[in-house]
Amino acid sequence: MPEQQVPQDIQGELPDNTDSRVLKLYEKREKIFTRSVEGVYQRLRLFTGWPLLIGYFLSPWLIVEGHQAILFDLPARKFHIFWLTFWPQDFVLLAWALIISAFALFFVTTLLGRVWCGYTCPQTVWTAIFMWAEQVAEGERHQRIRLDKAPWNLEKLARRGLKHGMWLGFAALTGITFVGYFYGIRDLLHDAVTFQLPVVAAFWTCFFTGATYVNAGWMREQVCKYMCPYARFQSAMFDKDTLIVSYDAARGEPRGARKKGVDPKAAGVGDCIDCTYCVQVCPTGIDIRNGLQYECINCALCVDACDSIMDKMGYDRGLISYTTEHALAGTPWTWKRPKLVGYGIALVVMIAAFSTVLFTRVPLELDVLRNRGTLYQEVAGGYVQNTFTVKVINMDKVPHTYELTVEGIPSPKLLPDQPVNVSAGTIEELSVNVLVDPDQLSSDNTKIRFRVQSEDGRYRASSPSRFLGPVPVGGD
Repeated sequence: MPEQQVPQDIQGELPDNTDSRVLKLYEKREKIFTRSVEGVYQRLRLFTGWPLLIGYFLSPWLIVEGHQAILFDLPARKFHIFWLTFWPQDFVLLAWALIISAFALFFVTTLLGRVWCGYTCPQTVWTAIFMWAEQVAEGERHQRIRLDKAPWNLEKLARRGLKHGMWLGFAALTGITFVGYFYGIRDLLHDAVTFQLPVVAAFWTCFFTGATYVNAGWMREQVCKYMCPYARFQSAMFDKDTLIVSYDAARGEPRGARKKGVDPKAAGVGDCIDCTYCVQVCPTGIDIRNGLQYECINCALCVDACDSIMDKMGYDRGLISYTTEHALAGTPWTWKRPKLVGYGIALVVMIAAFSTVLFTRVPLELDVLRNRGTLYQEVAGGYVQNTFTVKVINMDKVPHTYELTVEGIPSPKLLPDQPVNVSAGTIEELSVNVLVDPDQLSSDNTKIRFRVQSEDGRYRASSPSRFLGPVPVGGD
């Protein structure tokens, strides 16, 4: 492809390091070598990241009421989540759960900023594990930089091999566990060991292994910066009272290096010693001193790094901290904000409605499909007959016996006219003939409703349909 020439009128606006002959649309990714740091917020992340990891890997191994604790059984169209079992008919609940999750994210983001990204997002948690493995295999930041620049030798090959081996091992564990949520973790491992694993299951296991390896090992901050839509629309939820990680420029500027014990005011400088420690620990490679940036995931690594430097210099902590724009300007924080209150009210109402529907739902569904092959049949005795396919879905955990009836037409007869026995968590499908005296019909197309009720009267369900017959005498 030929090189594109840059128009003459904009060449003077290009940075000095830009080739004036080519207009570059994409920036080459620069490797980020993060430095490890300890502190209050990093200890806090242990209480948010580890529960997620433990829950993810442990949940498929738990047994609840005879089934895997969390199992999305697609062939059986049943979705087990601990003590609850959902069917395709319950997908409206899934939609509401996703809407509630979205509003919860909006509310938390407006109040506390991107704490989800910094502490609980799977991309952040898994990337932190991969970065830890990298530090174990290749050493601290300066050692990794030196190793990256060194020519290939046995030491470099061994360290890189150990790193990628740890990455692939953890990625494989992640992929196997993910597929286990759909296949059944015990069946998955058994079929894999006995070489009976279906090709589809093997493909998806390899796919999610590779996706984890690439996303957490290679792409890392690129996922947060370019692929995640949350980073792009988060600013719509921020206001001047949203909690963010921010640098106090009024206290830190002008920056300047100095020896320990030097009074910054006497030296004419701010508290920032320009050590760039906050940049070295940042997983997205930004400088928080340049102000709020969409790449910042509020992980507070820079806060712990700066606090450690302030401690060594004998200065007060908080040069970089969780704060708000109003707090930096000296304005008191307030929760009385229309956006925050609106999100909160909507969230409470939706959670209340969702909980009511969830815990009062009837574990019974009735689906009726009229036989479209024939309009109607005239049978012995002068009756008109319509045939229907009836599905009685028992979503309860115990078997039930149901009584089937039809409303909307006079004196209907059902064949077979007997109770319907349905085992726990199964669907009973039967063909039902409905017979009616044609002299009793007032129309050739009558709305009817099938009803089903459990023997104990606890559960009821209904489904509409139509009964077709001959045009009544005297009709149009």
